[in-house]
Amino acid sequence: MADPTDTPASNTSSASPAVSAIAADPVDVNDHATIHQTYWTRGFVVVNDVFAPEQVDAVTAESMRVSQELLSSGDPKTAHRVAVDAGDDGQMAPRKIDHPFWRSDIFMDYVMHPKLRAIIRMLLDDEPRLCTDQIFMKPPRFGSAKPYHQDNGYFLVHPSDKVITAWLAFDDVDESNGCLRYIESSHLGDIYQHKPIVGEAHNMSPDAEHIDLSKERLAVVRRGGVVFHHSKTLHTSHRNESDRWRRAYATHWVGSDVTCDAETLKTAYFEDPRYPHDR
Repeated sequence: MADPTDTPASNTSSASPAVSAIAADPVDVNDHATIHQTYWTRGFVVVNDVFAPEQVDAVTAESMRVSQELLSSGDPKTAHRVAVDAGDDGQMAPRKIDHPFWRSDIFMDYVMHPKLRAIIRMLLDDEPRLCTDQIFMKPPRFGSAKPYHQDNGYFLVHPSDKVITAWLAFDDVDESNGCLRYIESSHLGDIYQHKPIVGEAHNMSPDAEHIDLSKERLAVVRRGGVVFHHSKTLHTSHRNESDRWRRAYATHWVGSDVTCDAETLKTAYFEDPRYPHDR
């Protein structure tokens, strides 16, 4: 089995010390053995060509329609806490859509795509069940940053090996428009205590001592591709400094026989009688 290789890239973040960031090479969508090896060694894997261009076109258009609908809803909670992002000049643009799965059949069909679920099933060695989701819009020139964190620092679902995120790219994503950044192999460590960040009501992060930037890797992915990561893998994304969108659908899945120290599973999609278990 071939070992995955890396391609160097520069780290332009002003929020962290200057280090040599590395872009992880993608793995072929049909090479399940290398996808599995890379995921369990590094804690994440980039896989291009999971979705066809016409599928990406349809779901991207739907995400723009729904986000604009939320933006113009007039509901302050929806418009200012969920659906918008603010630029330096005060301009507002769609930021994210929380829990989009039930909002549209287009979203549901995309997430339940057999090719996607087959890869997740292989990585979990279990039947994947959708727990929660978000669509991140990351508009051009001002999409906000997300600090380093572990998904399971929020979810607190156990065992962690049965919790996975599939991050579905709607646009070509690279360093300039805010690609995901990972601390390689950090999934082999603990779930760290996540502490609130002053001035960022919805963000938490572990202590800096747990974030080894010398192991930071970039997840550069094409539209229609997917980045899969383990629930304990430390990851972040920076501000979108480009003139391009960076839209992506983050789906969070669990296997069977999981437990939870928080409320995550109580509101999981798979617990809803409408959930399409037979697909």
